[in-house]
Amino acid sequence: MKVLVFIFCLFLMTSCLKEKQEPSLLGPGISLDLANYRKTQVSDVVYDLSFHIPMEITKPIKSNLNLSLKINDLAHPLYLDFNVDTTHVKEVRANGVVIPVKHEQEHVIIDTEYLKIGANTITVLFHAGELSLNRNDDYLYTLLVPDRASTLFPCFDQPNIKAHYILDITAPKSWKVLCGSKVDFEEDKDESIRHKFVKSDLMSTYLFSFVAGVFNETHQELNNLKMHFLYRENDKEKIEASTYEIFKLHRESVAFLEDYTQYKFPFQKLDFAAIPGYQYGGMEHVGAIQYRESSLFLDENATQDEKLNRCQLIAHETSHMWFGDLVTMNWFDDVWLKEVFANFLADKISNPAFPDVNHTLNFMNAHYPSAYSEDRTQGATAIKQPLSNLKNAGTLYGNIIYHKAPIMMRQLETLLGEEPFRNGMRNYIKKFANSNADWNDLVSLLDAETEYDLKQWSDVWVHKSGRPIITDSIAYNNNTIESFTLKQQAEDGSTNIWPQTFSLGLVYDDSVKVVSVSLNTASKTLEHLKGLPKPKTVIYNYDAMGYGVFPIKASEISFIPAINDDVARGYSYINLYENVLTETINPEAALKVLIEGISKENEELILNNILGSTSSIFWHFISSEKRDAFGKVLEEILLKRIQSAEVSASMKKTLFGLFKTVAYSNHGKDKLYQIWNKDFTIKNLNLNEDDYTSLACTLALYNYPDSDAILNTALQAVSNPDRKKRLEFLLPSLSQDPAVRDAFMASLAKPENREKESWVGSALYFINHPLRQQYSQKYLKSSLELVEEVQLTGDIFFPKAWLNATIGSYSSDYALEVLEQFLLENPDFPSVLKNKLLQSADNLYRAKQIRTTWP
Repeated sequence: MKVLVFIFCLFLMTSCLKEKQEPSLLGPGISLDLANYRKTQVSDVVYDLSFHIPMEITKPIKSNLNLSLKINDLAHPLYLDFNVDTTHVKEVRANGVVIPVKHEQEHVIIDTEYLKIGANTITVLFHAGELSLNRNDDYLYTLLVPDRASTLFPCFDQPNIKAHYILDITAPKSWKVLCGSKVDFEEDKDESIRHKFVKSDLMSTYLFSFVAGVFNETHQELNNLKMHFLYRENDKEKIEASTYEIFKLHRESVAFLEDYTQYKFPFQKLDFAAIPGYQYGGMEHVGAIQYRESSLFLDENATQDEKLNRCQLIAHETSHMWFGDLVTMNWFDDVWLKEVFANFLADKISNPAFPDVNHTLNFMNAHYPSAYSEDRTQGATAIKQPLSNLKNAGTLYGNIIYHKAPIMMRQLETLLGEEPFRNGMRNYIKKFANSNADWNDLVSLLDAETEYDLKQWSDVWVHKSGRPIITDSIAYNNNTIESFTLKQQAEDGSTNIWPQTFSLGLVYDDSVKVVSVSLNTASKTLEHLKGLPKPKTVIYNYDAMGYGVFPIKASEISFIPAINDDVARGYSYINLYENVLTETINPEAALKVLIEGISKENEELILNNILGSTSSIFWHFISSEKRDAFGKVLEEILLKRIQSAEVSASMKKTLFGLFKTVAYSNHGKDKLYQIWNKDFTIKNLNLNEDDYTSLACTLALYNYPDSDAILNTALQAVSNPDRKKRLEFLLPSLSQDPAVRDAFMASLAKPENREKESWVGSALYFINHPLRQQYSQKYLKSSLELVEEVQLTGDIFFPKAWLNATIGSYSSDYALEVLEQFLLENPDFPSVLKNKLLQSADNLYRAKQIRTTWP
């Protein structure tokens, strides 16, 4: 009897222990604990998926999953992630047996009693979740990064359970279908066509995708790799000017990457689709890359910057085929790893594609201003951030991983040398192909190529946030350098030290002496400069290799436009702007230097950066009265340069972009109207349909007379149905009637009205433009209150875009009070979103300090 009681108690204890274990894995999202367990629990996963897409957008998409897998452990049930309403789950079978539907906390649960060690099959009949289906009247596309696959179909939505996919899609006859696999066969089904695809290559759930709808199609062949391209663009000029170039850039990217990695293109095909109003620039789905249509299709008059951006976008997404798709991060805390490789290699790929471009200058322009824009803020984060649940993975994305990380990687390449660095990258691809890896795996491989302690080096560059403020102390004796000391201190007050290499330019009457500096301590005396003649000035970060805020004297900023070296001049403009934000330089003084640069700069890459800094200071860091005065000067200088016969067509269009942004005076608005109405033309200022639409929107924003009629005329002139829908969406945000704008802002409380995220961003820009803020500031509180919901229902970049276009548009004391009150009233506001908020609101804090320092 005692033995029976003991056994019974043991059974109860085991049962209770099991009950206590299970809830630790079950919860909303995908916890790291659940992901780690499932990685050991399952293997050999194959998703056999079918979707029946009706013509009517309101009808559900009936779907079926046949999941085959090997189960290695039954300590816990099988948890399939499926973040939908339970009514979507129609039937569940385990190993051929119908079982009760158990759908809890975003998971379909298959209890262990229905499973076995070894091979298993799970069948789920369901209606596809629609959060990430992006359904439109005559097309749809999936976008499942980072955790949205589980909002579409039941799956193991974590990057380190790679699987094969067998896709079967039935869609209307007029639709085309594209996914990551080749077509197996197509079958006529009355009003529809069934498209069956062969088994896919191995991929993570976030890389699975399909596009279906009314699209144009073209193709070209790269050696034995035939590329298919779906698009909806109907502008014949853009199609003719862009199609060959799009294929060529993909072809050149593949050739470069095969050579760089010594690994052939790793998948069965390379196709792509251009999608109107796409949320991102692009997304690296295996074998079926998706792009924003407007980023690919350019006309013959596109600016140099637009062409470079297209090249780098294509190179970026193609690089992901190796770095991200073939070798995938183990967990999304290393999402930066795939992005840094893609951006870093995209910069290398673009070099031969644009042989006349200064690529050091382009790298600087592409990464430094964007990296600084987040790293200088109170919400700055490290490149690598912790992640306990995949539901928060979207918050890791931003300028730190896309722009600071490539700067870090370039420093690492400089430290190791190009050849050892490339060898490490090749070993990384070879060792982890079709598998997963993390930063430590790469560091271990690179460690073999150098004697330097990379783990110690990466501790600050990868695991710490912020940047250094660098200062100098120079003593002279009889017009020679007696001592030259550099110090660095972390902007955030920490003790962090960034080991880095950069150059100084010592400027003399007839020459510039460029000297290299290795700054790896808090303070360093540059002994090799002792005894050199006293320079007229010192240009810091002459080669744009260093990272941080560098010294600049207010008395010497007028020297910047005269710097001969393009990279040194370009970085000096960046450093000038950063010193305005740190209150070292008066914003008005900086603006005068920037305006001089606008009047004479002939390097378009530098001009682009000058225009961005000018616009920022103009709208955020000077008073409205001073803005009006500077605006008149800017209008005159810009219009003069735009009309100059010596300025290229590309540069004219770049200059016109700023002119349109600042020409809100009566004279400026009249000139914009004359250009829009084609009463005033400027030779070689070549504007297309999109440009004229944008001009009409600007005139409405500036409250130009009869702007409603102007917008109506612009609407009728739009020839592309997708772009026409976009303008129709924007019209309420441009209305002169405050009640219409009120209703539009109220409508954004509903997720269905925020689905076109790029459209919403444009509309919020118009609503919260500085010229409208006296009225629109009343929207700030409700906009902040929506941020958490925006993060739950939107894609990865939308929360930051929302914040940038709302609180990030302001620089007033009132807006700062709203922000601080919001933070006070919401002490439990998620820290990951608070970081985004503080990043977007950085100008608020700085504007107040600048007004105090420079009244």
